Amino acid sequence: MDYFPVFLDLKQRTCLLVGGGDIATRKGRLLARAGARLRIVAPEVSDELQQLAAQGGGSVHPREYQSEDLENCTLVVAATDIEALNARVSADAQARYLPVNVVDSPALCTFITPAIVDRSPLVIAISSGGEAPVLARLVRAKLETLIPSAYGRLAQLASRWRERVKQAFSGDNRRRFWEKALQGPAAELVFNGQDEQAEQWLAEALADPNAVAQNGEVYLVGGGPGDPELLTLRALRLMQQADVVLYDRLVSEPVMDLVRRDAERIYVGKRRSDHAMPQENINQLLLDLALEGKRVLRLKGGDPFIFGRGGEEIELLASRGVPFQVVPGITAASGCAAYAGIPLTHRDYAQSVRFVTGHLKTQQANPTWPELALPGQTLVIYMGLVGLTEICQNLVEHGRAPTTPVALVEKGTTPEQRVLVGDLATIADLVAENDVHGPTLLIVGEVVKLQRQLEWFTAKADKNRV
Repeated sequence: MDYFPVFLDLKQRTCLLVGGGDIATRKGRLLARAGARLRIVAPEVSDELQQLAAQGGGSVHPREYQSEDLENCTLVVAATDIEALNARVSADAQARYLPVNVVDSPALCTFITPAIVDRSPLVIAISSGGEAPVLARLVRAKLETLIPSAYGRLAQLASRWRERVKQAFSGDNRRRFWEKALQGPAAELVFNGQDEQAEQWLAEALADPNAVAQNGEVYLVGGGPGDPELLTLRALRLMQQADVVLYDRLVSEPVMDLVRRDAERIYVGKRRSDHAMPQENINQLLLDLALEGKRVLRLKGGDPFIFGRGGEEIELLASRGVPFQVVPGITAASGCAAYAGIPLTHRDYAQSVRFVTGHLKTQQANPTWPELALPGQTLVIYMGLVGLTEICQNLVEHGRAPTTPVALVEKGTTPEQRVLVGDLATIADLVAENDVHGPTLLIVGEVVKLQRQLEWFTAKADKNRV
């Protein structure tokens, strides 16, 4: 370890900043966020730095640096583009045993400023010892995506309850209590903006730890159309902490690979007329597992509230008072259209878009074909592969031109994506000739004309057009 990591309390302490340009301004922002009183010395000082100094009770000296500027300082930063001046500041500071940082000159530093993930009061510092600062920033970027911004409020919650928990538990019991609270219901309530409910959970947990220990929770999470990089940050976090996962056939393998490794996995997938588990049984299973105290992830392809029956799955939970949360996902219409290069709306071609299901012969689906066939709109049809011929015929019979462009996206957003482009008169034959398998999405409308021009994601070379 080349550097010893340490956190300094700079609140209301004078820190000398030599320099007034862009680099000095970036350093000044960090020092100001830590509560430092800035003493800025430079012939020219940016407006922002002047404001930072004034807001923190500091001072600005528009002149050349003098060694006397170090008097009564706690910390020194040199941020100029003059090497001789930076070296002088460093030497003067070290002669007075003051910690000094010279930007981009590790040899002149007695401390270095790390890349920072700020979730105050939780602060994470990442350093490469000055050897690879860009790499440190890349690591910080990864951590920024993994650590919710609400961690700061969670840390504040833990601070408020620290003494009460200390009085109630000792040793390992105290550690286990905090592990459950900070990885379970209390944390999730804070992440969802329900801080008062989190306080209530902690109060109940201290009053009756055994009762609270039995509480489970259900996470209804949209897994998106297939590309794991389209998952939301919240979805990824919940996938990593679930005890058991119920998933369907529309959840791609790369997405499933991100689920916690030791979680129990239960397949509840459904195909047309082939249900691995009836919907009523899925609903009951979610309830039963939660009542056992487990964190249950219901992972669904696309978005759970768009043709995903997610509302049905949480109705039973709501009626029994089981806590749950819903995490939306990128629905197939948005994901597949974007990866196919087809804007769903466009000023010149479509001013509205409709999402409909292609299951035409069920009691739930009763298409109003005259409305679906109206011009000036884009029609997105989920699960339309089996009924493709009937869909095209009905649209033409109710007024849509046979030459209306149509795109069928197969396995959209994945490396196996394929886009077939035709029109209402030809798409069914084109699909029959190309051995298409689900999942697929059908896009009908003039916006499909833009596909050739706007395509950017070319997963398969064997595109077909008519």
